[in-house]
Amino acid sequence: MSHVLLITSSPRGADSLSSRFATEIAEGIKTNSSGTLTVRDLLADPLPHITSAYIQGRVTAPENRTPDQVAAVQLAQELVDELKAADVVVIGSGMINFGPSSQLKAWFDHVTWPSVTFGYGDKGPKGLLTGKKVYLVVAAGGVFSEGVWAPFDFQSNYLLHLLSFIGLTDVEMVRVEGTVFGPDAAKAAIANTEASVQALLTKVA
Repeated sequence: MSHVLLITSSPRGADSLSSRFATEIAEGIKTNSSGTLTVRDLLADPLPHITSAYIQGRVTAPENRTPDQVAAVQLAQELVDELKAADVVVIGSGMINFGPSSQLKAWFDHVTWPSVTFGYGDKGPKGLLTGKKVYLVVAAGGVFSEGVWAPFDFQSNYLLHLLSFIGLTDVEMVRVEGTVFGPDAAKAAIANTEASVQALLTKVA
């Protein structure tokens, strides 16, 4: 039985393909494993940007924190606890201006926490969250997996780096792209991604 954490982040709401396919994967894994599911919808329940209350609060002894610092650290701890409790993490990310949305960036800013989700050793930084499977669904209107636009994919490369930095290195990426080139292209792109998702779920059945 697996506990699945689903994180959706696209500001497109019901029209989001990253949220659609990430949800399909998470619910499929939950069903196949007779597991449980926690949903963190960053559009419906957006996180604040981090402030000095979080930056200073996380390095201040609990008994010395101000009320603002207590609240900021409690929120980050809640997000980290969700992440730690998960066996499988499914993240949906829609490309905004060549990168991930600010909603998803805010989530990473809260959970990338020194001495909690990563540390430093003799050989440099070391991620502390290990032993989890991650499915990363990235959506883009253009084609960024190859061709002339590939160097401008600051979404998937950035997300893979941050996941690895906190110890999440077992990542399988699903792309939905090329949807802005007309109705036929969009239909084909969605069908291709649907096939990839079904093949993925067959493997984890």
